[in-house]
Amino acid sequence: MAAPALTNGGTSMLYLSQMIGEPVVDATGERLGTISDLAISTGEVFPRITSLAFQGPGRVPFMISWRKYVDTFDDDGIVLSVDAHDIRFSYLQPDEVLLARDLMDRQIVDTQGMKVVRVNDLKLSQSGTQLRLLGAEVGVRGILRGLHPLVEKAVVNVAKLFHKKVDEQLIAWNYMDLLDRDLSEVQLSVTHRRLDELHPADVADILEQLDPQQRASVFEHLDDARATEAISEMEDEYQAEFIDDLPDARAAELIGNMDPDDAADIVRDLPYEKAETLLRLMGVEDAAEIRRLLGYKDGTAGGMMTTQFVAVPRTYTVGDTIEVLRALPEDHPTVHYVYVTDEYGKLLGVNSLRTLVLFNADRLMGDIMFDEIISCLPSEEEEDVAADIFKYDIPAMPVVDEHGTLLGIVTTDDAWDAIEDDVASDKTKMSALSIAGITVAGLMGLFLYSLILLQLAGSLHLGGLHY
Repeated sequence: MAAPALTNGGTSMLYLSQMIGEPVVDATGERLGTISDLAISTGEVFPRITSLAFQGPGRVPFMISWRKYVDTFDDDGIVLSVDAHDIRFSYLQPDEVLLARDLMDRQIVDTQGMKVVRVNDLKLSQSGTQLRLLGAEVGVRGILRGLHPLVEKAVVNVAKLFHKKVDEQLIAWNYMDLLDRDLSEVQLSVTHRRLDELHPADVADILEQLDPQQRASVFEHLDDARATEAISEMEDEYQAEFIDDLPDARAAELIGNMDPDDAADIVRDLPYEKAETLLRLMGVEDAAEIRRLLGYKDGTAGGMMTTQFVAVPRTYTVGDTIEVLRALPEDHPTVHYVYVTDEYGKLLGVNSLRTLVLFNADRLMGDIMFDEIISCLPSEEEEDVAADIFKYDIPAMPVVDEHGTLLGIVTTDDAWDAIEDDVASDKTKMSALSIAGITVAGLMGLFLYSLILLQLAGSLHLGGLHY
């Protein structure tokens, strides 16, 4: 969804690009220097300009309070309210950000449109003696205005002749988040949605658009839980690349916190040395679980299953089973079924959560279980397993070995992932075939065209019309 349009009735609009380089004069008209930057206080929805930075003679930098010293301003410059000798210079405060230095030409996150964009200009709103930042111009008009306002105007007018519009693309300040500068201690605005407040899938979409250095910078500000969720939501091709760029200790910690099947998928795509290093650094149980899953071939039920399921002996009562469910950690995946096994781990039956609610607490799980189970072997192809899950409309399918021992489950989410991977692979193949087809057709056309030219040249030569 695009960021909302910005309007401001009764006020005039300025752009930072138009103000930079314009003169700063004191109350007597003496020229003190040229505007080099404007500072804002970040704790407001639409922050006001708080300081003026300008370059004096010899390019010496100065900073003064906007509220104390600025009298009038426009895109032709700034006039101060006092004489030069009455000015007291100041410094950038901890809650201030310089617009040109910290925002212009920087990448930001549009937290409303969920995308990474570059700031081409900044739009300011003038009301009386106050000047406020409205938002960032991220479209072509900001680039054109940066070249020269006349260039922008010319392009807009030419576009009108062809009944086209070159609209501004503005992102309001309260929908912006910074990437290139460490402002983790600065509150950008009162209503601002920080990256760590977004849904993990949205964070993943944003991270995928960044280069590795920026990705690592943003990632540092996410806690372990949010970081783990964000990695799990990333596309496969980005996951291993991202983990490979992290320090070993951090990468091992994050993978150890992931669901074993997701962790195994990432480790499988890492270089062997990196994978072994991470497995040695993480907890013994986590590493053993991941190694067990790595033993199964990719693209099979064993390779896609998760080992996070709930199974109880047939001698357990309904009450015992409910206590097992209550003791599960908060981050345990959603439980659809409770599987019933014998003393050797062989799968005997299954009970839904609804069954546990309907029967008395003293009933044995082995007596009330449903024993007509649809299961698969770990060697089955993932597309066949996915097809069966959707055919029989079950939330999860148990994976058993040749002896019937329960190894894991394949969930509906796993099935959807397998289908999406197949569709993406087919699209890639079709795209490659299309390119190949176009290339072959082009070569054939060129070949036939060359033959026609050769035949024509031969005819002209035989007819005595050659030169």
